[in-house]
Amino acid sequence: MKAEYRKVFEAIAAIPPGRVASYGAIAARAGLPGRARLVGRLLGEVPDGMTLPWFRVLRSSGHIAMAPGSRGFREQCRLLRAEGVEVKNGRVPLSRFGLDADVDRALWGMPDR
Repeated sequence: MKAEYRKVFEAIAAIPPGRVASYGAIAARAGLPGRARLVGRLLGEVPDGMTLPWFRVLRSSGHIAMAPGSRGFREQCRLLRAEGVEVKNGRVPLSRFGLDADVDRALWGMPDR
């Protein structure tokens, strides 16, 4: 496996429960800024035996990338809600549940969830 792929998988694995990250944020954390599409592609090619919290990765708008109403969309919503993440109309408020939400609160005084 290429080292850059391993870094992407490690960045996804590091998303803690109750938090989400965009494809672009994962790419940046893996040292591959601007490679959001690579992250999406790799999520579809996870090696056998590797378990990742795939459902914590969203579009930069906070929207789930799968087609609304599809089985994958419903499963992603279910898994996120099970961790206490708010999902409304297929969208998660990144200001509250994104990886950098704590930084935003510290800087701007945003209320805790």
